[in-house]
Amino acid sequence: MSYSPDLIVQHMLDGFDRYRDQFRELTAGARARFEQARWNDIQEASTQRINAYEDQVHRTANELVASPAGTAVTDVSNWPDIRRAYISAIETRFDDELAETWFNSIFTSLHQHDQISDETMFVHSTRPLSRPPSRNALTRGFISDGSLENLASQILREFSFDTPWEDLERDTQMIVAELQQGLPDWAQMDHGLTVEVVQSVFYRNKGAYLVGRLISQQEQWPFVLPLLHREGQGICVDTLITDESEVSIIFSFTRSYFMVEAPVPSEMVAFLKRLLPGKHIAELYTAIGFYKQGKSEFYRALIAHLANSDDRFIMAPGVRGMVMSVFTLPGFNTVFKIIKDKFAPSKNIDRATVIEKYRLVKRHDRVGRMADTQEFADFRFPRERFDPDCLKELLEVAPSTVVDEGDVILIRHCWTERRMTPLNIYLESASDAQTEEALFDYGKSIKELAAANIFPGDMLLKNFGVTRHGRVVFYDYDEISYLTEVNFRVIPEAMYPEQEMSSEPWYSVAPNDVFPEEFPVFLFADINHRRRFFKMHGDLFDASYWKGLQRQIEDGQVIDVYPYRRTEPAA
Repeated sequence: MSYSPDLIVQHMLDGFDRYRDQFRELTAGARARFEQARWNDIQEASTQRINAYEDQVHRTANELVASPAGTAVTDVSNWPDIRRAYISAIETRFDDELAETWFNSIFTSLHQHDQISDETMFVHSTRPLSRPPSRNALTRGFISDGSLENLASQILREFSFDTPWEDLERDTQMIVAELQQGLPDWAQMDHGLTVEVVQSVFYRNKGAYLVGRLISQQEQWPFVLPLLHREGQGICVDTLITDESEVSIIFSFTRSYFMVEAPVPSEMVAFLKRLLPGKHIAELYTAIGFYKQGKSEFYRALIAHLANSDDRFIMAPGVRGMVMSVFTLPGFNTVFKIIKDKFAPSKNIDRATVIEKYRLVKRHDRVGRMADTQEFADFRFPRERFDPDCLKELLEVAPSTVVDEGDVILIRHCWTERRMTPLNIYLESASDAQTEEALFDYGKSIKELAAANIFPGDMLLKNFGVTRHGRVVFYDYDEISYLTEVNFRVIPEAMYPEQEMSSEPWYSVAPNDVFPEEFPVFLFADINHRRRFFKMHGDLFDASYWKGLQRQIEDGQVIDVYPYRRTEPAA
């Protein structure tokens, strides 16, 4: 059979459509899972949706190689023609930017990274920056006509579920009260005050969200209504959020991806960008589940930054890791993490285990307390973009990963992660109030991770970071495990004084044994920090606290963790 770019393109797009159908099916099921309170199914569906992309890429690539076009697709010289045919084929698609990323994934699964170019794949997008709107309206508008009560009532009655509302009148009055408290007087009196709400509901974990914006003649604000389903009672509005920073936290890189139907992904992202102008579009694509598109947009932003700056890679501030080496670009809010060739003697793990731990975090509910990562292979950077001391250290600690190719430095494998201020460094210059808040949030982050069945393992301050919103987030994953796999124990009493004075424990310790009463000294060199933390979170030093959480998780309970501040629990 003769080589046909069009047939190869059609086979690639058939695989892409399989993936998109699976993505849509899993996403569409979010409504029923919420209405039926099937909390344990939510994490499984989220993991399935993440895995669907790589599964379908491998399937499609293998089918291409096994097809009559197999010889043609393995010859890189044919890919410029395939790319040109592909551009024509996706011209009328509403998910064309995702289709480009799919093309890139197929290409890189078949060819070496040193064969990547804008001739063989889409290093830069060919999609127009602005395009005419689709026929399907993304949002629905509601006008106050001078009555905030009518405005709130209109919105709630428009969004109906198979599970009834618990108390629409109460929720309407709560929204009105929040608007009266949060909006300036002139906005409340504006008869043209409009709420524009995305017609698709955003689902994640045990919550659903109506997402939109308030528009007056002079200003606009985000408008987000978190909804809860309280079993046996119905659906209720938990609060109203109009603060941009609070909404930004809901869409944070530390949380699971939303399940939200987005027939035209670029339109959804453009709307969210108007709500959250401080977020890069890579984060927004990722937030709504298109994490591979987020990865593409991140890479394009990185190469654009390198092309338009003199930034050089330096070692990231903080205590050097025993497993990972971390470097960064000062003007680019990201760290790059590579695995060292040799670990510190105290680390009883191997490279494969570290990789699996990081991939586990990708698939797991991060509850706002673990940073999302993107995994990359074969980054190539000009040698001149590395600070000499940084390059020297990387070549020393990870020569199998960091390769000196003369004018180019090859990074064979790395993860990227949002840059944060390490908690131990943050506390060194924090005010008393900042210290109090950070220590409280540090304990809260440990508890919320535990509620999601994650035990951080190494809970030292240096392994947590402080975000720009002041939230404490865990970012070092080489020792994480499921909470239910840990054996929390109380240190047995010594039989005689000499045992307590011994440098070795007088009791047996298995690999998964953890003694929470040892945490205070282990975690805090500063005695003042230790005392303050004990007053806030002393229960973390008690084995019974951890065992209680384990019982709840083993009983199938999904513990509530809210991605926003609640003024008070719903009545």
